[in-house]
Amino acid sequence: MLLVFNFSSFQWILMMLGTAIIGLSKAGIKGIDMMNVTIMAMVFGGKASTGVILPLLCFADILAVFYYKRHVQWHYFKRLIPPMLIGVVVGAWWGKDIDERLFKKIMAIIILLTVVLMFWMEKRKSQKVPTTYFFSNSMGFIAGFTTMLGNLAGAFSNIYFLALKLSKNDFIGTAAWVFFTINLIKVPFQFFIWKNINVETLTIDIFLIPSLIVGFTFGIKLVGKIDEIFFRKLIMTLTLIGSFLIFFI
Repeated sequence: MLLVFNFSSFQWILMMLGTAIIGLSKAGIKGIDMMNVTIMAMVFGGKASTGVILPLLCFADILAVFYYKRHVQWHYFKRLIPPMLIGVVVGAWWGKDIDERLFKKIMAIIILLTVVLMFWMEKRKSQKVPTTYFFSNSMGFIAGFTTMLGNLAGAFSNIYFLALKLSKNDFIGTAAWVFFTINLIKVPFQFFIWKNINVETLTIDIFLIPSLIVGFTFGIKLVGKIDEIFFRKLIMTLTLIGSFLIFFI
């Protein structure tokens, strides 16, 4: 019997909630995706959950790319993708042996410190935009590495695009194309090397797609009602909360 039939009602509720959060995140409510990582890990365990999540992310990326196709800053896309690819390869190689709990705590601390810095910059009304290749390459590599190990790249991409002071729609549209590309590249690594994507996980995903669509639809309506200033504060706050979730759970 497939694994899909062996979950309790409560576990299904958790999975549907986590999947709806994926939809919300891809629609533009960035930072909330940390909650999805935590919820899915509660049901499947850390690394195993990434095999369930990744196909759902790819489906949500398609929705986001289609909806925000007119809002892409290709210059920043091209700068971020190469270091992210390197990070994915390194993450795939080291992912089998790294201590998952230690890794998450280190990432949570880095995210926390960086978001605090972003809040400080916002308070000072700093207009300085980091344009160096060191900034884009380091953020890209860390994002690629962390997305391979635990789908944690959202925090670092949020920080990157917030620092660039992109408009709300450009932020969401560029991030959509970045993760659409990266998540597709991750699939063969998880299918052939980690082997945590299989018939059972894909069957679970099919049952969860309606929840994802509901979350995405609601997220689109919500994003449309949020102004630019509140959007920046919301993303930073959600990313900050997410870093605490990663650290303590």
